[in-house]
Formats: sequence, C-alpha cells, structure tokens
Amino acid sequence: MKFLFITVLAFIAYGGLSQLPAGKVNVFLGTSGDHGQLSPAASSPFGMLSIAPQTYPNQHTGYEYRAKTFLGFTHNRFEGVGCTGSGGNIMITPWMGTPSSSVLIKQSEQAAPGRYSVSFTNGMNASFVVSGNSSMEGYQFPTGKPKGFVVDLAHTLSNRFVAEEHTVSTNSVNGWIDSKTTCNAGTYRVYYYLSIPPGLSIVDSGNHKLFLGANPLTTKVQMKIALSSVDVEHAKAAIPAISVAAMKTGGSNDWNAVLDGIKVKGDPKEEKLFYSLFYRTLQSPYLISEKDGTYRATDGSLQKTTTEVYNGWAIWDNYRTQLPLLELLYPDRYQSIVNSLVGLYKTGKKDYATQHEPSNTVRTEHAIVVLLDAYRKGYKVDFAGIRDSLVAEQSRLDFSHPDKALESSYDTWALSQIMEIIGDKGQTEHFREIASHWKVYWQKDFMDTGKPDVDKVGARGMYQGTVWQYRWLVPFDMKGLVAEAGGEQAYISQLDEFFTRDLYNHANETDIQVPLMYNITSQPWKSQDMVVKYAADTVVQYYFNDNSRGIDPFVDRVYRNAPDTYIRTMDDDAGAMSAWYVFAACGIMPACVGWPVYYLNVPLFDEVSIGNRARPFVIRVKNRSLAKRYIQSARLNGTPLTRNWLTHQEISNGGVLEITAGDQPSTTFGVNDRWISELK
Repeated sequence: MKFLFITVLAFIAYGGLSQLPAGKVNVFLGTSGDHGQLSPAASSPFGMLSIAPQTYPNQHTGYEYRAKTFLGFTHNRFEGVGCTGSGGNIMITPWMGTPSSSVLIKQSEQAAPGRYSVSFTNGMNASFVVSGNSSMEGYQFPTGKPKGFVVDLAHTLSNRFVAEEHTVSTNSVNGWIDSKTTCNAGTYRVYYYLSIPPGLSIVDSGNHKLFLGANPLTTKVQMKIALSSVDVEHAKAAIPAISVAAMKTGGSNDWNAVLDGIKVKGDPKEEKLFYSLFYRTLQSPYLISEKDGTYRATDGSLQKTTTEVYNGWAIWDNYRTQLPLLELLYPDRYQSIVNSLVGLYKTGKKDYATQHEPSNTVRTEHAIVVLLDAYRKGYKVDFAGIRDSLVAEQSRLDFSHPDKALESSYDTWALSQIMEIIGDKGQTEHFREIASHWKVYWQKDFMDTGKPDVDKVGARGMYQGTVWQYRWLVPFDMKGLVAEAGGEQAYISQLDEFFTRDLYNHANETDIQVPLMYNITSQPWKSQDMVVKYAADTVVQYYFNDNSRGIDPFVDRVYRNAPDTYIRTMDDDAGAMSAWYVFAACGIMPACVGWPVYYLNVPLFDEVSIGNRARPFVIRVKNRSLAKRYIQSARLNGTPLTRNWLTHQEISNGGVLEITAGDQPSTTFGVNDRWISELK
C-alpha cells in the first residue's frame, strides 16, 4: 500500500494541479489487470509514438500498474484492445553492472499527457517526453558500475515480430520493423531513427539486439527517437532540435488543444475523471502522413496528398461512440479521417488488416455505417468512387450466426441508404430488402427469451454476447423492433426485465445502445435514468466472458478514476467505452449511427461547452445532482424544447440548451415528439 500511495502522490505533483485540461488527466486510469487494458504511455493526440514501460507480468499494453519489475521501455502500442494487445516495438533497457544481471525495480513513477518518468531502487531514472511522432528520452545513472543499454529490435507484445532491417552508424540506429497487427490479422511496418549521443559504443549482436555502452559512462544520457510510416528519412527529419523543456511544452499544448474541445464545470473530482476518459478517446486512429503530404497506403505504395491521412482503425469497437465523438468535435480532422476510410476502399480494404499496413491497426468492419453517418452530418464522402467496393464488401458480410445476421443487416441498411444518396433506385430497393430480413433472423433466435441458453455468452455461435444482449441490435429499424416485440407495452416490459434482472452488460459493446432505447417509447425518462446510472452510479454487473450468473458480481460504479476502473474483463476498445461516458456526461448520446440525431439526458456537470469554435454549444443544468437525473423541461436558444432529441446541425450551429432537472420523472417531456428509426 505504501508504494501505491507514493505513485498517486507523484501523479498529483507531476501534473494534477494544472487548471488546463491536460493537467486534470490521470493517465494511470485503467492500467491495472483486465480493467481497460490501458497504459500510462507518453504520447501525442493521434500519434503513432507511444512510450511506456514493459513490465513483468505483462498485460495487453505491456504495462501493469501494480508491477514492480520493469523489462525496458517500448515505443508503440494500441490502447485498450483485446487479443493480448499489439505493438511493443523497439524495447530499450538501461542496465548497470552487466546487461544480464541488472534488475529494474520500480520505486516511483510520474506521468501526464505527453510525458512519463520513473525512478528505480538501484538509483537509476528514466524520463520520456513526446510531441508528435518524436521523443526525447533521458536516462540518469548513479556513479560507479559499468552502464549501458540493450536495444531489442525484435521485441513485440505477444510475440508478433515478423522481420526487421537496421543500419548502425556512429551516433544512430535506424531501419524498419514488421510486426503482426492486433489479433495477428495482418502486418504493419514502422520506420524509426534512434539518435544516440557521442561516447556510446554500439555493438550489434546479430540477433536483432544492440548493446550500447562505455566504461566509464556519463551519468546522464539523452537519446532521441522518431517514427514514420513512410521511410527512415522522414523519421530522421522528425528528430527534434529543441530543448526538453520546449518539447514538454509543445506536447502539453498539443493535448490541451484537443482536450479543449469540451469544457465542463462541476465537481473537481468529476472533472478529473471526465478529462481522464476524454483523453482515452484521442489515442487513435493514427496520423500517418508526413508534413510534405507523403504517406504509405495499405497496398504498400507511396502516395502524396494535400490533406492528413489516418490509419490504425478499431471500427467494430468504436463506430458507435468514439468516432461519432471525433466527428462532433473536430470537423477538419474528421474530414481527413473520412477521406482515409474512403482511401482504404480504393487500395484493397479488408475487414481486419492487409499485409502492408502503415501502422498498427485492429479492424474496419461497419465502415459503411461510419461513412453514411459522416455524410449525413455534413462531411464530403466520395461514394461514387468506391461504389463497387462497397457492394463487394456487402457481398462478403456474414449472416451465418444470429449476432452476425443483425450486424450485417445494419451494414446492408446503410448501403441501401448510400445507394439512395447516389441515386440508384434499383440497388436501394435491393439492399433494403436484404436488410429487412433482420426480422426473419430475429423471429428465429431472439423473439423467444424463455429458452435455457438465452443468457449464455457464446450461445448459438454468437461472439461475446448473449441472446438477451444481441436481441436489441436493430438501431436502424426501432419501429420494426417494437412491432416484433409485440407492441410498445410488450417492448417496454421486455426492456424492464432486461435491466431489472441485470442482464445488460456494460463490460462490452454488444448492448451499449440499450440504455437509450426507452427514448422511442412513452417512457423516455427511463433512458434518462439508465444513462446516468451506468455512467455515474453503483450498478450490478456479471462478467461477460465466463457465464458467471449469480457468482461474485461486480457491484460498484463502472467509471472511476483509478487504475482498476471498469468491470473486470472490460476493454476500453480504442476509446469506445470512454466515449460512451463522455457523451453521457455531456448530456447527449448518438441515437443511431447513420442518422444525425442525439438523444438527451441530464449531464453530469452544471455546464458543458461542446466545441472550441467561436460559438460553442453550451448545455446548462438547473438543480443538477446525481439524484436529479430526470429532465423536467428544456429551452433551446430561449425557446421551449419539448422533444428529447437534437440534430447534429443544431449542436454544430452552437447555442445554449438549458435543462431543468428533477428527482422524479416528467411524464410529458419527450413523450409526444419522438425520434424513431424506421427501415424505409
């Protein structure tokens, strides 16, 4: 307990006193065990470079908060994902005495967005400052014993190394490394340039390891490293020619600029939780194009562009929350993200990854839905240029399992909408008819909830969910779902049973839209209750992957500012679960990705300002408290608002929404003017 207390104090002293958003971020949130799969890595917003310790024991990101033994420091990772993580390239390990006998035992560590430092019991210290895709790394040794470094170019998380080539010169090591992506689906290549100060000898062992050292070695060593998806020359050009202090300032400014996209006012502790989770939504996708417009496409070719290019996708996990959040907050950046997704279709997009990825990635399922959503929120999408590829992707959709059938119906519905936008009536009707078959699959596997396997994870070949959890996954046709459920009252009763029996599972994305689903009924206040409950109140949850109904349930608040936040077995999934909280805390939630609509709930703060534009969208709450979670009335720009939803355009235009909250449901607000999706 003493060690953990020292670490927490170190964080507070390091960056927690700042009133700027980055100073409120706890980068240790979700970094212990199977509670988010996050790391305290020094990184930049949407940057490929992500420097964190490799600890023993290993976790998905290479780091375990409670571990004391360090194996070295690695330079990239994909935050919050499963498949035992990925990344972990270029591990640098400082040593004293001999490389084999030196042991690094953590004494204390400090971290904030863009920087990380640690001291060890043997008197050594290491610190890292990141800005963009470059870093300065400082190592300090006590006097006495021989000292040096081991650079392991074959190290990866979960043994995903494929190949590497490197060149050694007097004061640098540079080259490329190929590694398998998350879940081993494809291969990505990272180029690097490691600048080494004069006086260090470099010995190449011939087995992908380099030994750096001199005896005597100065007690202070500073290295510089930069990554590129393009080539070594671009990595070398990114090596900073500035001071550590200047880089630290630059990194903090980068984070403050993006975190300033939302301003919240309320309980200071809750503000820190909010910005810690908001920070997690800004780690990916990665910016892979260089300042001169050069980038490497997924077919391995070098290309030129006049806009930014992104890669490093986790669309299956985050298409309903994290990407819509970026869409709302950063229109210029998001247009480039949209262009990058379109570019994937033009160079051979796969659901997972190609053999020529320019950065670590996860998967790109549901990109059709993402592109439709972007178009309807005002972004330019070259549908005509990728029409054939979209159709080809639909032909490969999997309808073989109940869950896949519903997911694929969603994608097919989105394609029917895109065809309507293009103006192809025949294809519109064709894909709409295929999408309408969701009812056949639903009647077969999801209508009857009385069968013994309906609460078993993986039943009937489904992935990471139950019949109860997947039966609600028809966001594009909620009108049809109500009818299939037996009408509104039957639908409400089934939702009531789902939540009363704690069948809902916030440890995974399978059913994260269900707390919103009372909004289409005459009882929208129940959604207002559920959203606040799962964002900020104590809940009962059973673990999604071990069918442990009735055994050792989770009873706590899901989102806490702690290393073991989240439910056990819960991944943050590239910001998907953090973004769910951010939306809930702001008082708006995407109603259905593919439509530019947001449902309302009482925010978790007295005031929320969305967008760092000249005219932000401000939400103010009267009588706000955790107990007062029901909207009594609302005014939009001074005019009474009786509907429980807003459009994307209304929010993007800026203005003021005033909400009056109460501790009892209003039986009139949001009842008469409902937004309900419909397959048409």
